[in-house]
Amino acid sequence: MNTRYPFTAVVGMDDLRLALLLNAVSPAVGGVLVRGEKGTAKSTAVRALAELLPAVPVVAGCRFSCDPASPDLGCPDGPHGTEPGVQRPARMVELPVGASEDRLVGSLDIEKALADGVKAFEPGLLAAAHRGILYVDEVNLLSDHLIDHLLDAAAMGSSYVEREGVSVRHAARFLLVGTMNPEEGELRPQLLDRFGLTVEVAASREPEQRVEVVRRRLAYEDDPGAFAARWADEETALRERIVTARELLPEVPLGDAVLLQIAATCAAFEVDGMRADIVMARTATALAAWAGRTEVTSEDVRQAALLALPHRRRRSPFDAPGLDEDKLDETLEQFKGQEPDEDPEPDGPGDGGPGDGGPGGGVPPQGDGPAAENAPAAEETSPPSPEPASEPAPASAPQGAGSGERAAVAAGEPFRTKVLSVPGLGEGAAGRRSRARTEHGRTTGSVRPRGALTKLHLAATVQAAAPHQKARGRTGRGLVVRRDDLRQATREGREGNLVLFVVDASGSMAARQRMSAVKGAVLSLLLDAYQRRDKVGLITFRGRDAEVALPPTSSVDAAAARLEKLPTGGRTPLSAGLLKAHDVLRVERLRDASRRPLLVVVTDGRATGGGADPVALAGRAARLHAAEGTASVVVDCETGPVRLGLARELARELGGTAVTLDELRADSIAGLVRDVRDVQAGQTTRRAA
Repeated sequence: MNTRYPFTAVVGMDDLRLALLLNAVSPAVGGVLVRGEKGTAKSTAVRALAELLPAVPVVAGCRFSCDPASPDLGCPDGPHGTEPGVQRPARMVELPVGASEDRLVGSLDIEKALADGVKAFEPGLLAAAHRGILYVDEVNLLSDHLIDHLLDAAAMGSSYVEREGVSVRHAARFLLVGTMNPEEGELRPQLLDRFGLTVEVAASREPEQRVEVVRRRLAYEDDPGAFAARWADEETALRERIVTARELLPEVPLGDAVLLQIAATCAAFEVDGMRADIVMARTATALAAWAGRTEVTSEDVRQAALLALPHRRRRSPFDAPGLDEDKLDETLEQFKGQEPDEDPEPDGPGDGGPGDGGPGGGVPPQGDGPAAENAPAAEETSPPSPEPASEPAPASAPQGAGSGERAAVAAGEPFRTKVLSVPGLGEGAAGRRSRARTEHGRTTGSVRPRGALTKLHLAATVQAAAPHQKARGRTGRGLVVRRDDLRQATREGREGNLVLFVVDASGSMAARQRMSAVKGAVLSLLLDAYQRRDKVGLITFRGRDAEVALPPTSSVDAAAARLEKLPTGGRTPLSAGLLKAHDVLRVERLRDASRRPLLVVVTDGRATGGGADPVALAGRAARLHAAEGTASVVVDCETGPVRLGLARELARELGGTAVTLDELRADSIAGLVRDVRDVQAGQTTRRAA
């Protein structure tokens, strides 16, 4: 039997351990999202929690873990009698990122359902996790269709399996715990809000603490059993404390004064909805019970806010989670001891509106663990103020070199962009950009199933079985269905793409107002890529060469951070940027051949560097992409009354289309939802006419 690393042997990680223990005391808190860099023992701590949870009484033989005191009336294994239940250890069920839908929600034998009218149901992970823990490592990489099922189960406390009118329902109430590395992408806002608490973790920078981490880990790997035995007493004591806190929890009242503090805090930080207030209330009572008290204090409310609010304050995927603790303390002090019908002080911090106390970043310090020690200061995570542009290049600068390097300018206000998609029908990862063959979406036809049947095409199945009914001896009303009659529905949905940005950062783009607009446009496209579940990459070119500012990743906020710091100036090696993009796409095709790329070139089309004939070189590089069928769009940044049309010529060489910054806006006159190739075809037709 595999011996898990003891929970009490985890070094530091005070915030994480507290958040997990509070959920063990009160599962109604709603779970924990653990955010942090790789290699910080996130998964180790979560897996160790299961060993501390009290045993669960279940109905003997029930595959859905029904409580014998109040069995589920709709349980597929029911109805249950009144016999006493049995005790079993609490479960922690792990949901793999690449799991299938049937593995998560369960599978229904369609053949038996059609032929015999029998609901032969095989439970999935949601059933196994009922009354336990559902753990998702790298939850931000989970497919959208699995996230949809998680959201439904979390909202309704039950799971439904539907197959062509045949349905099975079972209870699915679990403690949802997820871990993620923000560098690999962010969570959908709907799922993010379903986590009751969030914790930021980081490796300690204290050498002594790091030494202790290594020492304990090596000892565990050498002899897991002996290591666990060393911590057995501490584990037992912690397990007993959890049981005691659970028993005390119903006796902890939540007075009106405390509720007012909670409501005022949520209002002051402008969180959306009412879930934050409820989670804070449950967390504050759990904190009091964990401390052995029956009274909730202001410190409990403060601690609850630091755990429950940071991830609910985000307004975009580019905002770092965090709280302004000075503002939090002022709000709590202002409403301390007041009843809901009392008037608050007129000069409270909430009166200042959104600008009262800028948002902080990083980890809310709680205790003196490593996460608190390494939390960045608020000013360190705030975007830097734009620096003034450097002076123009001296007269002795080489002719055609463009202006000297200029400091980075802030991006303009992002906007909703028109939809750019890859033509044709793909088979890539589920997303929301381009058409693709998927497991979800509208039905377009049917095929014989290869392997297990997942989506039945009922009409095609009946049509295949109908001619054989007499030969099969059909006598009753039921249809005699054989395995060979079953037909799998083919469906069309949407996929996510690899959106590779190639951004011109040369001197011709260096005008501050112009570059601010360009960055705002790219930021808008990045936000669109986040919403459509794309991977993104960023290449910039300036001076004499191009560089990969960000290799393809699911983390659009990392791309936005690189874009914010992008300086401008120098020549325009357009060919180098296109060739670098060609190399990146070649490698990505080997890594993931099913994910189709969309090349977005942001430039005014000028080429002043990269060889003796930079324009010809840029054309040859563009034709390389066209020869491989890479879908592309050129965002034309040329401004002014006189325009050379170089960006549109580049789009023609790429085999794609060109749009101006104004046309990129979804609400512009030209902002129609069009396929990039369809746009080009339409332009060609108009020119011919």
